[in-house]
This record gives sequence, structure tokens and C-alpha cells, in this order.
Amino acid sequence: MNNTVLEVKDLKCRFLIKNNFFKSNIYLEAINEVTFDIQKGETLGVVGESGCGKSTLCRTITNLNNKSSGNIKWFNKDLDNYNAKELKSLRKRIQIIFQDPYGSLDPRMNIGNIIKEPVEIFNKGLSAVDKAFKVISVMDKVGLSEDLYNRYPHELSGGQCQRVGIARAIINEPEVLICDEPVSSLDLSVQSQILDLLDELKLNYNLTMVFVSHDLSVIKNISDNVIVMHEGKIIEKNNSKDLFSCPKEEYTKKLIKSVPSPIPIEKKHGN
Repeated sequence: MNNTVLEVKDLKCRFLIKNNFFKSNIYLEAINEVTFDIQKGETLGVVGESGCGKSTLCRTITNLNNKSSGNIKWFNKDLDNYNAKELKSLRKRIQIIFQDPYGSLDPRMNIGNIIKEPVEIFNKGLSAVDKAFKVISVMDKVGLSEDLYNRYPHELSGGQCQRVGIARAIINEPEVLICDEPVSSLDLSVQSQILDLLDELKLNYNLTMVFVSHDLSVIKNISDNVIVMHEGKIIEKNNSKDLFSCPKEEYTKKLIKSVPSPIPIEKKHGN
């Protein structure tokens, strides 16, 4: 039985940059010849410095960015072979949590309606009462009080806004959750809470996850397998244990060495 839920082969994505001075077009290669696959129930960590193409990869594999070339398979079928109706149906099965908890929420909508929006799209047959009950239920699961239902994003903290984004992503019970640096803009204490929440949801919903971060300590704790990106390419991939205990590439070694030690090094004093 094939348990591959997402397969990417030789994926490229580039963006056109207009150069008015030279009257020519320049292309930025955001991701180049990226290949990997994800098995059902796995958490794949994607790590690399800022600007290496991690977020572009997330948006491209979820079809929010157009790929330049290569293949993306969702559930063993090439993305190019899905028609518009099939793609809309698949959106329910693959969801994404964005990096900016405030920027990803519509400031004109209250929290209840933000979370309810995917239900309105994919479960139109539900009554208004059932939709509201579904929203309140998922709010409870992500640690949001029912009292926040009629509040607006600007009235919430960053951690609460990210919980709203998570609730919106899981309300239709997806199979794959793409997490694009979901804790990078949060305080350390809140980061820990969100990571624990995602770990709990993974078990409860039997989720397959792609978790993107520039923080190797986070990636090490949450991932089964890890890919390391640099300048739009994958330069190393391995299971989490082996990658952190015995990295092969110099770039990976430098990333691991850059992680701050939790125990300060004692200074030696002369006699």
C-alpha cells in the first residue's frame, strides 16, 4: 500500500523581476530542482536561513504559487491532472498555517466568522446552528475561549491569533497541515504552547505535517525527517536523529553549531 501523501520532483519556482533601467526581465530562482516525499503520519521539518525558499516551497506545494516546472503529486495524482472542481475539493484535505498571525486574518471579520469561513465553503448544507457549534468546538480544541467569538483580530494577542489560524486550518479535519514558521513571531513561552498544541492535534487528527522553521532546536524536537535548504535547493535530507547527530554537509554543520547552548560556558579565570 502506498502511504505517500505528497510527492515533489524537480520542482522549480521563479519570479519575474522587471528591470526598467536595462529594459529587460530578470528571473529570481526562488526554489530550484527540489525533490522529496512525505509519508502519511510523518512530520517533515524544513530548515534553512531566511530567504532560502522555505515559504515559497510551502506556497508552491499548496498551489498558492505557480510552479515554473517539475511535478507535485497530492495523494498519488499529479496536481496538473486535477480539474478545478477536484482541486477545490482537495483544498479541504491540505491546509496551511501562515507565518504572520495578524496578517493572515481578515481584520474586518470577527473571530467566529474567520474560523467558520472554511465550513461555509465546504459544508454549505450545515445549518447555522451546526456551523456555530462546529466553530465553538474547534475553538475549545485550540485553547480559545468562547468569549472571543465576536472579537476581532486586533483585540487578540499574537498567540491567540495564531490559535485562530490553526482553528481555521483544522476545522474541516484535513489530512495534511503545512506549517510555515508558525511560531517564529511569538514569544518563547507562547512558542512552546503552540508547539505542544500542534503535537496534540497531530495525534488527535492523525495529521501529516510539513513544519518550516529557521530554528533548528524546534525542528529537532518536532520532526521525523528533515530537509535542509540553501539558496532554493535541498542540500541535505535525513531522519531527524541522524541529521543532528551526524550531519554530512558543511552548511548543515554550521547551522547546528549556531544553535545557542542552554547552558552558559563558564569563563576560566586566571590565578
